[in-house]
Amino acid sequence: MQETMKNDEILVAEDLCKYFKAGRKQVVKAVDHVNIRMKRGETLGLVGESGCGKTTCGRTMMKLYEPTSGKILFEGKDISKLHGKDLLSFKKDVQIIFQDPYASLDPRMTIGEIISEGMDVHLHISKEEKENRVTDLLHKVGLNAEYANRFAHELSGGQRQRVGIARALAVEPKFIVCDEPISALDVSIQAQVVNLLMKLQRELGLTYLFISHDLSMVKHISDRVCVMYLGSVVELTDTETLYNEPKHPYTQALISAIPEADPDTGNTKDRIKLEGEVPSPLNPPSGCKFRTRCRFATEACAKAAPKLREIAPNHFVACHLYDEVPEAGKDGAEQK
Repeated sequence: MQETMKNDEILVAEDLCKYFKAGRKQVVKAVDHVNIRMKRGETLGLVGESGCGKTTCGRTMMKLYEPTSGKILFEGKDISKLHGKDLLSFKKDVQIIFQDPYASLDPRMTIGEIISEGMDVHLHISKEEKENRVTDLLHKVGLNAEYANRFAHELSGGQRQRVGIARALAVEPKFIVCDEPISALDVSIQAQVVNLLMKLQRELGLTYLFISHDLSMVKHISDRVCVMYLGSVVELTDTETLYNEPKHPYTQALISAIPEADPDTGNTKDRIKLEGEVPSPLNPPSGCKFRTRCRFATEACAKAAPKLREIAPNHFVACHLYDEVPEAGKDGAEQK
């Protein structure tokens, strides 16, 4: 990828890697050479099985984790080179909504204190302005002003997540990482929270990285979808194309597993059952990481990791099925 950003792009990850040491010699490649370009005002869904690196990727992109290698550009600036006021400005512009709304809220602070904490660092407004802003944010997320004096344990799961959303909005960000924001909520509440996020995006012009394993909800909220497997991106395209014409064998299996509300349709639907278990991230397969579970795997898949190629306009797939000539011996052929 080129070290440039288009006018409609807000964040670009170039060959982004995040590795964790596991013991003296072993390394977990949680995020392995990921390339993602985020457009301003869009929602990019990031999906995959548990442990595929979705959350680590999102947290690394916003620099909660320091990247092992690669580059992150935000509004044209390399965030690894930001210091002082520039770094503080980046932290203001990029916020996160955490998966567990209870664990992410300080039980000793009132809701008003939790929401306004970031304002003290970034906005420097008066006490009266801060109180008015807290009230306005609570109304925006569907809560009454009286909730400002309550504590997290006095709220339901859905209410706590609304507080988490209000806290993320408090410093007027441009980009929000939604880290599985509905997975800890009741099904009856999930749609309400997703619709709230979509409403806020329209009103405030926000950009979302929406991390989830709920493919039905990702389809509802996302403009584009990125599929990850064992730390690598295997497919990236617009939502309609991905769900109607998935190209990567892993994506095809995920889409086929989406439950159907209509029992007649569900019973006749062809489902692709993946064989075997997800390989250990400590010892991933050589070449293509998915080859041990792929029904189309060939010898070429064991020799070289496939590159993420644009097989159609804005449709990227990392699979040797779409290579003209598999490039054995390059780009990951030595991985074991």
